[in-house]
Amino acid sequence: MHIIPLVLAVIVAVEHYYILYLEMFQTTSPAAQRSFGLDKEFLDDPRVQTLFKNQGLYNGFLATGILWGALFAANSWSAVTFFIICVVVAAVYGGLTSSKSILIKQGIPAIITLIALLIFK
Repeated sequence: MHIIPLVLAVIVAVEHYYILYLEMFQTTSPAAQRSFGLDKEFLDDPRVQTLFKNQGLYNGFLATGILWGALFAANSWSAVTFFIICVVVAAVYGGLTSSKSILIKQGIPAIITLIALLIFK
């Protein structure tokens, strides 16, 4: 895989590991409150924390899939492209159903990475 989409893919993976960290381990932190636009009282609800931890796990799967594809897959371009498309779809869905900032914060880096993957195929 070409270095430009590789670096961009790693950036997307790191972003999703950070989201995993916020959602699974720092659910009520000021950083999570700012990132998700939610107040501490809402985030303190154990049901919300369970949902966030589950969501964080999925972000970790996406990040791990991207890194696995980039570093270990026999066909790294196909594997990384698949997981980046998953991120784009999740960002579009999140932007339409939850917050437009999801599309900007998660979607734009993934879309740029997808374009780079297509250009440097």
